[in-house]
Amino acid sequence: MEPFSPEAPHCNGTSSSSSPAVSSDSPGTATSGTVRNGSVATTTSQPSVPPPSVPAACLPCRTKHLRCDGNHPCGRCTTTGIVADCAYIASRRGYKGPRRNPNNPTPGANPNKRHASSSPPYAGTTPDSCPMMLGHAPVTMATPSVHAFNPSVVLPDQSQLSFPSTPSVASIPVYRNNYMMDGTAMTLATQAAPPIQPPAASLPERCFEAFYHFFHAGHPFVLPKRNLVELLKSNSEPNLPVLMAAMRYIGSLYVDAGPAKARFLDEAIQLCYAPGVRKDGFLIQALLLIIIGLDGSCEQERARELLAICERYAIEIDLNKREFAVMHGRGDPIMEESWRRTWWDLYVCDGMIAGVHRVTNFLLFDIMTDVGLPCEEEEYHKGCIPSPMSLEDFDDKEFQDEDREFSSFAYRVAAARNLGRMMRMPNVMFPDAAEVDKMEAHLSNWRMHLPDNKRDDLDKNCQLDEMMFQAHFITHACTIMLHQPLSQLDSSPVQAVNSCAPHRPVHSGDQYNAHTRHTVTAACEISKMITQAVPVTSHTHFFTCVVTLSSIVHLSKWALYMIEDEADLRQQIRLNIGALNKLSKVWKAANTAWTQVKGVAQEIYRQKKVQQITPAFWVGYTQEQMMTSIQADESIISEFDQGLIAQVGIAQVGVTQAQ
Repeated sequence: MEPFSPEAPHCNGTSSSSSPAVSSDSPGTATSGTVRNGSVATTTSQPSVPPPSVPAACLPCRTKHLRCDGNHPCGRCTTTGIVADCAYIASRRGYKGPRRNPNNPTPGANPNKRHASSSPPYAGTTPDSCPMMLGHAPVTMATPSVHAFNPSVVLPDQSQLSFPSTPSVASIPVYRNNYMMDGTAMTLATQAAPPIQPPAASLPERCFEAFYHFFHAGHPFVLPKRNLVELLKSNSEPNLPVLMAAMRYIGSLYVDAGPAKARFLDEAIQLCYAPGVRKDGFLIQALLLIIIGLDGSCEQERARELLAICERYAIEIDLNKREFAVMHGRGDPIMEESWRRTWWDLYVCDGMIAGVHRVTNFLLFDIMTDVGLPCEEEEYHKGCIPSPMSLEDFDDKEFQDEDREFSSFAYRVAAARNLGRMMRMPNVMFPDAAEVDKMEAHLSNWRMHLPDNKRDDLDKNCQLDEMMFQAHFITHACTIMLHQPLSQLDSSPVQAVNSCAPHRPVHSGDQYNAHTRHTVTAACEISKMITQAVPVTSHTHFFTCVVTLSSIVHLSKWALYMIEDEADLRQQIRLNIGALNKLSKVWKAANTAWTQVKGVAQEIYRQKKVQQITPAFWVGYTQEQMMTSIQADESIISEFDQGLIAQVGIAQVGVTQAQ
């Protein structure tokens, strides 16, 4: 079937070259015409007769909405001197289609009427139609086909053009409103165009993404994701596969990787020990990641072995010197910053491992270094790296006129340095020893000289500042380790909690002293840090041992015969147990600590229940206080029992799968 292409309408039988006649022989009339200002003025001595209408006005008169006499040229155009523009175009005003033939009562179809189901007609022309362009003769154009335009047609005053071919009617897509479809049509449309599903990510890819999503903020020394991907594309570093293997191992701890976790760990260690592997910054980064993963997975012995190797390699390649970042940074400020962060993160991790496990001695604390301090995390990820400042600048900031701002990473380094100072203290036997006062001065100065934007764990965008979070809990842990041996909290009830460090016996006194207050306050601050509105698993795994240290203090205090704030203390113990439970989903060391802390809490609770049988226990309590205390105790022990049942069930499932 040929496409519908109606012809353009013809002029009303009047040629533009013929002048319409004005009759002057009507009876009883006498007309004299004069031309004035381009218009025809008619003076009548008889009753006036309206001038005859013309079939069409010329374009200048039609544009100005003036009466036209219909001559060619008309009188108005002749007077104004625009004869060349006097042209006529047939008017469509008042056209109502073909007239009804009295002999044929059925009207004919109007070929110019646009039906609702038809496409817009193409405005074609016929040889005797009026020209559509002023000043040019009529242009005869062939009726265009829906398949292609006629390439022989040349528009006036234009060059030859090449038009793209028009697709056939069968190939034109038909767009329908899906909301107007019925159920069958909707089903067919859905089946015809199924949604495109992205390909599923492989396990190594998921582990890579998990590394940056969960882990990188806690130990941000590896290049930002965008920069590392670009470096991988260049394929210019031979030790990048070693680093990628270590990153996959860390990421597998956060996803359901199953047996692949052990495979990723073996692959990373084998690449680190491969013959001919070059000692460079990427190898140090890979070793440090493996050390952190092993330490959090209850493999502290292997972690300490690798830590000794990593520290020796770092010193051999001069990672502790300022020049290393410039020599191996390729002129890229972000890579130079990554090398500075690698040294300082190794320094902090060495201190935290020594502090929480109390087995190593923080070797890097005694190593001379002039490496610049890292910048803020936002600057690192955006690539806006400022000129690095040194530790000397940090120590002298209170004595200089310049108001310098240091990064959260810098305050984290300073907190780890205080931990090293405390570990270098001699054994203190008396509570009033001068060494304790000097160390407390370092800790108090660190806290008092914090700027306002560093006093909490949130940045300027109200997001968690993980570097300040770690700096704060390192300082709280130092306070506990400094004052707990001199406090009057008996530690014998919690001697079973040794997942992070061996038990340190502390004998109880008759009353609280200043060291006890420091210890209890620091433990409460650590419990308060758990309430941050972020997942606990987003923190570094070293937070596990800090929470365990806080739990030891809480449980030692709870074991006392009579305490005033027992209700608040029990809530803090529950906070710590809940945090360890959450951390145990990723870190095996947290699972061990959770089991030990919860077991000691249950034992203390049972002893208190025995004490409650004695009437002297309730002296000074009202009946309401007694009922509240008993209900709280029942709630706590119920939670403990349910947790133990769930843990035993998980263990039994694991044994069954292993068998």
